[in-house]
Amino acid sequence: MNGEISFPLEIEFRHLNRSEVLDNKIRENVARLTRYYEHIMSCRVVVEPSQNRHTKGNLYHVVIDVTVPTGELVASRDPSKNHAHEDPYVAVRDAFKAMQSQLQSFAAKQRGDVKRHEAPPHGRIVELAPDGFGVILAADGREVNFSRNSVVDYDFDKLQGGETVRFSEVQGEDGPTASTVHVEGKHHTTG
Repeated sequence: MNGEISFPLEIEFRHLNRSEVLDNKIRENVARLTRYYEHIMSCRVVVEPSQNRHTKGNLYHVVIDVTVPTGELVASRDPSKNHAHEDPYVAVRDAFKAMQSQLQSFAAKQRGDVKRHEAPPHGRIVELAPDGFGVILAADGREVNFSRNSVVDYDFDKLQGGETVRFSEVQGEDGPTASTVHVEGKHHTTG
């Protein structure tokens, strides 16, 4: 693929002779980045051998700096963590994979496609029975049963009505049941 690049591109080979083949490979990868985000303003790629001396040969360090309308994204591959980076083409490939991932996430945020992590259900304890069972009034008005074994990092016998809890819910035989109950603001482990 030899797509056109419509933004400033700087490719720098530090402490390394410029390779036309590697330069072309970098340009292909840069052109491909626009598939993941169309509004790239500029790109800078630096390829250099690692400063650490290894007995097997040089490892290559690649940094890609992409400017987008609201800032910049930087991807780099640390050669000390991957001996496959003795091949500069592998180091370039891995750095571009990391940049691709960043651009995909950035584009998703721009579109509002961000995954929403729902807060765990919460409520207040409205009933406690001495036989080790209780009832939570969930924030949405439902009653959710729980047992002594559901309470995490807190002693069931110390629970009081009105305490705020968050919980994980499953459908039990008798309706909604909390599989785990965490007392908010209390971190006493049972002993």
